[in-house]
Amino acid sequence: MHVPARLWLMLAAMVLAQAATTVVAAAPAFLIPYLHASEGMSLAAAGMLAGAPNLGLVTALVAWGAATDRFGERRVLLAGLALTTATVAASMLVPLVVPAAGNGFAVLGIALVASGAASACTNSASGRLITGWFPPERRGLAMGIRQTCQPLGMAVAALGVPPLATAFGLPGALGLGGALTVLSLGVCALIVRDPERAAPSAAAVGNPYRGSGALARIHAVSVLLVVPQFALSTFGLVWFTVGFGWSALAAGALVALAQFMGAAGRIVVGVWSDRAGSRLGPLRIVAVVGIATLLLAATFGWAEWSAAAAVAYVVASCVSVADNGLAFTAVAELAGPGWAGRALGIQNTGQFLAAAAVGPVVGAAIGVIGIPAALACTALAPLLAAPLVPRPDVEIVRR
Repeated sequence: MHVPARLWLMLAAMVLAQAATTVVAAAPAFLIPYLHASEGMSLAAAGMLAGAPNLGLVTALVAWGAATDRFGERRVLLAGLALTTATVAASMLVPLVVPAAGNGFAVLGIALVASGAASACTNSASGRLITGWFPPERRGLAMGIRQTCQPLGMAVAALGVPPLATAFGLPGALGLGGALTVLSLGVCALIVRDPERAAPSAAAVGNPYRGSGALARIHAVSVLLVVPQFALSTFGLVWFTVGFGWSALAAGALVALAQFMGAAGRIVVGVWSDRAGSRLGPLRIVAVVGIATLLLAATFGWAEWSAAAAVAYVVASCVSVADNGLAFTAVAELAGPGWAGRALGIQNTGQFLAAAAVGPVVGAAIGVIGIPAALACTALAPLLAAPLVPRPDVEIVRR
């Protein structure tokens, strides 16, 4: 089916907006070395400051989703991006007007929580916009492209934040996300329009969580499948530098390759779901394949075959992120236009909370049993997820 060019432009605007807000939320994490070396912060304190935007983001996701359902995507995006710009500007001013000694970093932490909460505006609105404009046979592709925004945003933050901090201090580093948000605000104002939805039926506006456990099961599946995704991305560098003796440059290149391959994989899986006419069938297959790839990576780790482990790591990383677009699209479709924003907010909230737990839990496991055994243990997550995926016959597209 032919898709008008304006819809692809709108999708590009969503990718830009989501990537910009990803940079806002991720920037403090890449400031940890600067905060420790130049500002004298302990690693623990710098880590807490780095987590501040994510704290704000998690607390605001459902509220932004509800606002999208009530006021529409365009209004939420414009108001949210403007608010994000204002809160980033406030966080940039804190180091200039509040002394670092005393309460300076506490005030900065509050400003970062606020910027993270504002940046959550794009999560539900962008997903709801895509399901509203794109026909079912193109939604998987469109959502797969939209899902590339996180690795793109992370890559921009990783490349831009450290040198900006060195050259211009905290205001300059935080300003990268602010500048991108201003740009995305202008693009969204020019391009984004709310979908032209027909008046929904009573069934489409009712609470989709009542009478069916399909949405709750998809949320649970996504929470479980976040575990291997973040375990691989968080500890991949450590595995190949400490476990196999690779240089930091080589290991970093491998992790970056896995991220970019994963972004491409999301698009491929999205196209697959369009052609299959189902999100849930491919989602179950992805979970099953995830079990095998994690166990294979662990096996090569035990055997100390670094080259084979590297290949298995890249493949496992690609599989571990392939579920994101499938589940996100399925949630929006099953929730219907009256509930899609809130349902997507709930979906993201569960994933972010699970991701926050992965670092300390898997890190503790690695300290006791080692990385290969810990990876093998993470295979329990897709093992539990596979039977929870609802049957494809529940996929009734609600408009």
